[in-house]
Amino acid sequence: MRAITEVGADLGLAPDDLEQYGPYKAKLSAATLERLRLQGQGQLVLVTGMTPTTAGEGKTTTSIGLTQGLRRRGVGAAVCLREPSIGPVMGIKGGGTGGGGAQLLPADEINLHFTGDLHAVTAANNLLAAAVDASIFHGNPLGLDVRRVTWRRCLDINDRALRHVVVGLGNAPDGVPRQEGFDITPASEVMAILSVASDFEDLHRRLGAVIVGYTRDFTPVRCTEIGVDAAMAVLLRQAVRPNLVQTSEGAPALVHGGPFANIALGCNSIVATRAALALSEVVVTEAGFGSDLGAEKFLNVVSRFGELQPQVAVIVATARAIKRHGGRNAAALEIEDLEALAGGLANLDAHIDNMEQHGLTPVVAVNRFPNDTDAEITTIVEHCARRGVRAAPLSPYDGGEACLELADAVQDALEAGKGRLQPLYVMERPIREKIDAVARSVYGADGVVYQGTAERTIERAERMGMAALPICVAKTQYSLADDPALIGRPKGHDLHVREVRPAAGAGFLVIIAGEIMTMPGLPKVPAATRFSTAEGAGLPV
Repeated sequence: MRAITEVGADLGLAPDDLEQYGPYKAKLSAATLERLRLQGQGQLVLVTGMTPTTAGEGKTTTSIGLTQGLRRRGVGAAVCLREPSIGPVMGIKGGGTGGGGAQLLPADEINLHFTGDLHAVTAANNLLAAAVDASIFHGNPLGLDVRRVTWRRCLDINDRALRHVVVGLGNAPDGVPRQEGFDITPASEVMAILSVASDFEDLHRRLGAVIVGYTRDFTPVRCTEIGVDAAMAVLLRQAVRPNLVQTSEGAPALVHGGPFANIALGCNSIVATRAALALSEVVVTEAGFGSDLGAEKFLNVVSRFGELQPQVAVIVATARAIKRHGGRNAAALEIEDLEALAGGLANLDAHIDNMEQHGLTPVVAVNRFPNDTDAEITTIVEHCARRGVRAAPLSPYDGGEACLELADAVQDALEAGKGRLQPLYVMERPIREKIDAVARSVYGADGVVYQGTAERTIERAERMGMAALPICVAKTQYSLADDPALIGRPKGHDLHVREVRPAAGAGFLVIIAGEIMTMPGLPKVPAATRFSTAEGAGLPV
């Protein structure tokens, strides 16, 4: 690894612009971030993907490999990525920093405690939860209905036993008993606020606007009334500033924020992306899961908040994932099956259509795995060519040299200058119209079905003056629909909305669709059982 000051120098940063966390990690100083606000902006490339499968498609590896490929072509490129959550690292996923010749370094530190940002989010979230319970215990002066407290505690570990708990049990001094629950830290609204806040003052304001619950007549109670918004902001004072690390080939990487894309925004922080754009010719950023989740939210929510203008969308596809969406059994994806491949291309088409209707120029990155055949790769490339979309085979695991064709395709698309973001809806439109726009245009649904408390919670949001907020749909990542069993490009389905939750601090409405959980559980054999204390052993992948 290069010294982090050398990596910063590639971006035009002096040592005084960095606050170092050892020789290989640093945060950008507050003064540096303020100075960068006044600088010009580079070009922005969004990396997304087709509908993911359990086989994994490699968006992070592709994002890093593309950045390294661009730099090999003489382009001043940097990559912006989310911080990994310890929950998935210890659960199914293992490491979340890419792999092989296209990974973030130091991988073990980034995957675990890094610079403490996720711990700060956890502490700020739980400070507010403790203060809410203390207010109820000490006479409940704000009149919170204990059945309508919406602020939950969080923990950055997968723990299904904490999804639904009862707090306050014991004797009278131990609190007021009530039902409660835990979310995983990336699902906390505090994490969303960290990711969209433009600076420390904006962070403080947004924390104060958080709704913690309601009175009996459904009057919202906010964090400012609890009185700990300033303390939460202080806990996040360091965390709000982006982290600088490097890739396998020494390329600059700003890693910051960590919301999941199926239940939150799924993108790195606005402040990190803005800083990278001020320091680089081209910035590569990744949105989580498929284009129907992270990319849709990046284009309709994050880009509005951050005044960002992505031009090119790289859609990561694999022969394995396409075959799965063509009906191939998940256990037999390594076997050539051109019939299943042909059937699954409809899913890739849906994501190409999605990026085109948002105004971006799509480029397909065909991430080649060892058992993929030439016939399969050729089929995918030729299918994209018939659509007028450029597709580039690559093996990002082998580093930047293996990503040069993709780098050339992206550079050509940027130079053509045809991509211009077109948000899917006008924010001032009614809530139901915005939900309908996403359901029909992005998911291919015939319409929207409102279930349970959905109608009441929409009306409540409207009464609270939140109708003009953008929407953030929480749904399964394994299907374009809200049912994970509907693979491919499903037709004849509706989007089933169960509830609308205001994320007043983050500035959007969370639309709960289908069965979605905010606290994962560990698998039967979690990745945590495969760790080693041996020097240089690394993390499970």
